[in-house]
Amino acid sequence: MGLSTHVLDTMHGCPAAGMAVELYTTDGEQATLVKRFTLNHDGRNPDGPLYDNASLKVGTYRLVFDVKGYFAARGVALPEPNFLNRVALDFGVAHTDQHYHVPLLVSPWSYSTYRGS
Repeated sequence: MGLSTHVLDTMHGCPAAGMAVELYTTDGEQATLVKRFTLNHDGRNPDGPLYDNASLKVGTYRLVFDVKGYFAARGVALPEPNFLNRVALDFGVAHTDQHYHVPLLVSPWSYSTYRGS
């Protein structure tokens, strides 16, 4: 239970190890930084879930993924400005007794997400 994320690099066909991510709580237009982390070799938070079941609250959240920084570090030749810089996903948690998994599939030119399990 709780909140987790996972990022897959669809350009290279692998987890997005080394990508910088930020987690925020949001209230309207105001966002409060909860934590910054760098994805591990499996494209996940090295400390495990972002929130465990006891800590996750009903509300709105934002995950921000540094797509440009990740692909630049991988040596991908990117135009200036790059098509995607930072991908921000705003989502809501309505049921704290359920697991919220927010995966990101990303390349320098596209991304998709869904509520995973």
